[in-house]
Amino acid sequence: MSFVVVLGASPNPERFSNKAVKHLVRHGYQVIAVGKREGTIEDIPIVTGQPALQDVHTVTMYLAPHHQGEIFDYLLSLRPKRVIFNPGTGSSELEEWLESYNIEIVHDCTLVMLATGTF
Repeated sequence: MSFVVVLGASPNPERFSNKAVKHLVRHGYQVIAVGKREGTIEDIPIVTGQPALQDVHTVTMYLAPHHQGEIFDYLLSLRPKRVIFNPGTGSSELEEWLESYNIEIVHDCTLVMLATGTF
């Protein structure tokens, strides 16, 4: 079993990261929500910090570029097959770095990808 990590998850139901967690679960994905604050999104706990995780297939990014500097090594430790940069999260420095490790980079909206079957 592989997981989808929502990085930048928020307990605020108005945030896109919150909506993404809910939609991913409804589409049958195993989701790990990682955020700055503890909380829950429906029945999914939001884990804080940089938890050690195994079997990560996809990381879907909901962190603005100015918050990404501290996660380079963490992202690599997850060994994802791909990272989805949702609108407003693109960082050429991080993207180039991930690509140098053969991690697929996708510029898209997780919610749109789920709705159109391209996730």
